[in-house]
Amino acid sequence: MDIRELGPGDDPGALLDLSVRAFGPIARADRPRWQDITSAAMGAGQYLGAYERGQLAAAARYHDMIQWWHGRPLPMAGVANVMVAPEERGRGTGRALMRALLGLISDRGYPISVLYPATLALYRSLGWEIAGGMGQLTIPSRALRSLAAPDPAVPRDDPPGPEPRLRRCGPADAPRVLAVLGRVHQALRDCGPNTRDESATARWLGDEHRFAYLAPGGFLAYRWQHGNEELLVERAVASSPATTRAIWGMVASHSSIAQTVRASAGPADPVQWLTTDPDVRLSSRKAWMLRVVDAAAAVAGRGFPAGIELTTVLRLADPDRPAHDGWWTLDVGGSKGTLTPAGPAAAGLASAGTTPLAHGPLAPGRHTSAAPLALGPRGFAALYAGTPLATLRRAGLAAGGDPSGDAALDAAFGADPFLLEFF
Repeated sequence: MDIRELGPGDDPGALLDLSVRAFGPIARADRPRWQDITSAAMGAGQYLGAYERGQLAAAARYHDMIQWWHGRPLPMAGVANVMVAPEERGRGTGRALMRALLGLISDRGYPISVLYPATLALYRSLGWEIAGGMGQLTIPSRALRSLAAPDPAVPRDDPPGPEPRLRRCGPADAPRVLAVLGRVHQALRDCGPNTRDESATARWLGDEHRFAYLAPGGFLAYRWQHGNEELLVERAVASSPATTRAIWGMVASHSSIAQTVRASAGPADPVQWLTTDPDVRLSSRKAWMLRVVDAAAAVAGRGFPAGIELTTVLRLADPDRPAHDGWWTLDVGGSKGTLTPAGPAAAGLASAGTTPLAHGPLAPGRHTSAAPLALGPRGFAALYAGTPLATLRRAGLAAGGDPSGDAALDAAFGADPFLLEFF
């Protein structure tokens, strides 16, 4: 089997045929947009194709993205369009393709990768693990007509003044949209949401069926569904109480037409605390998986809660990323983290139950763990995304360490990650 990068000289029609056979038909009206997006990805070298006897047997791509982790941006490769021809399934084609794509993502310098799985076994075998979800709230539009008033006993965070105005935006506003989204995710210390590059964001904003609005501290994007019966809110993000109310007030202005609002929302989206109707509910949740591609860069690029101070030793094993194999010292402090090779001496000291650290006097409140924690790629990915160590131990994804170390690591990595878009 020949696996290679697809480029501008390759026929997108072969990808279209493979996509239809793997996923089902693409509406004729949607094909020009599909071809534009696919051609752009091929031109950027983001597609791999697997050929058997000269025929395209499988393909996969990645999106160039930024993912926010505790308010810090980290380059992320969003894997998508993993497709295998029906006649090639069950022969190891998909696994070989995904291993090659993992290598490509690594070579391109991405610390982490995320995907939405159609199957778990394949991706788990290569080190991806469940990390978070994309949730959708179903809201009766009547519930937004009168938002709950602020608690009068609580001082206002917003300075007095007029309510923020939202202005309609389009493709030319892509840099401003990305800047606002970045400020909001940073201010809220979000874990999980992604943003794309300017060209992809401009294409997204240019969809004639999408309506987008921008404020200095927030962004709203929505589409109509089922004629005008439903409003699909794809983004409703804001960093202040006033902007939050302005955004949901605009959504509420459609309540005389749309009966239902479906909104992509994180688990702590404030709309759930603003509505007065008990019928607001989480109607769906798509799980997504994360893979740590460069462990040291992933830890260095991630944000951590202020006030957490720890030093511990990890024993990592990773068959598909041999550079991860070995002993590592994890340090967290000052809202930042580092992961550095601990060396052979650390292995001997850790095995003897002695703290294999040489950082001098420890700061007050810093936790040190003498017992090393052993993790494979799946366990490390899940820990990175905030899965409690008690869960990882019961799932067979972590061993060793000690209970006090578990508490410190849970506090450092603790998160409830979410995405707001499907790719």
